Amino acid sequence: MTEAQTWTLIATFITAFFGTLTLFGVMVTRLIPAEIGGVRAEMSGLATGLRADMGAMETRLSAKIDALDRDVQAIARRVFPDAG
Repeated sequence: MTEAQTWTLIATFITAFFGTLTLFGVMVTRLIPAEIGGVRAEMSGLATGLRADMGAMETRLSAKIDALDRDVQAIARRVFPDAG
């Protein structure tokens, strides 16, 4: 192989290397925002579910506190009939 052919082969390999490097760079810069968007959507769904669960828990807790308040008021009326 002559010196010109060797330099042409070296240039071809370098060009292929930088082309591959550029391709991977473009692919990564497109992939990362897509993955971040997927994670963001999943976190949003989890937050929505958590809000719904907390709302249901608040409703149940409020009902239990109201029932407990009624029971305490009934006990207070029996123990202290004059204080009303």
